[in-house]
Amino acid sequence: MQFRPCIDIHNGKVKQIIGSSLQDEGDHAEENFVSSQDASYYAELYREKGLAGGHVILLNAQDSIYYEETKRQALLALQAFPGGMQLGGGITTENAMEFLRAGASHLIISSYVFKGGRILENRLRSLIQVVGEKHLVLDLSCRKQGEAYYIVTDRWQTMTDIQVNLEMLEKLSVYCDEFLIHAADVEGKNRGIDTELVELLSEWRGIPVTYAGGVHGMEDISLLKEKGHDRIHFTVGTALDLFGGSLPFEECALFNQIEKSVER
Repeated sequence: MQFRPCIDIHNGKVKQIIGSSLQDEGDHAEENFVSSQDASYYAELYREKGLAGGHVILLNAQDSIYYEETKRQALLALQAFPGGMQLGGGITTENAMEFLRAGASHLIISSYVFKGGRILENRLRSLIQVVGEKHLVLDLSCRKQGEAYYIVTDRWQTMTDIQVNLEMLEKLSVYCDEFLIHAADVEGKNRGIDTELVELLSEWRGIPVTYAGGVHGMEDISLLKEKGHDRIHFTVGTALDLFGGSLPFEECALFNQIEKSVER
């Protein structure tokens, strides 16, 4: 179990937002924090602390007037920590190699392969032909509807009828190296983790999973460690003091050091 740091970029700025508020129309999002630092500042900090495996997310659609500046910020982060961060947001077969060459370790895929309630396996195979499954992370961010969790796409704006369960994880695991799963219902709200989702993911025994959403203190990390049976990586955004919260970044970095020493 490891802490995976993040850099979320919206309208050309490093931000922390409430995930469920994001709208492409008007490039709107409810903001928890807007940084005065550029993305390279955070990437350099993560590199200095040895925190590989985090993610850079572009939160603007490619037709947004802000997209090019958001992309520029993402490239700054990749250049500051080459091979140390994953990148997601608008990845296709056409631009995948550009971001890998720029320094991304993995590419995070969501809306490109989940359309109209279907998994476009032909697109997944095309991506694998271009970059290989060892460079792909599937974003299975989801919301609860009834008693089940369903994948949401288009930066958490579009609900699908693709259920997140062990059968689906097994099916998709052959196409990628890891899963990234935001609990969209609690993302950016700083009110605690989605324990039901964590318990579901704890039953998975395959490729690595990183959970995101709701972590606001060390007690949540302890709960995630317990409910996730020490198998699930996690990311923290809004709650970190780096982004205006109260959870010390240094404590999360120290958590990784302790976990690594125990593994040895």
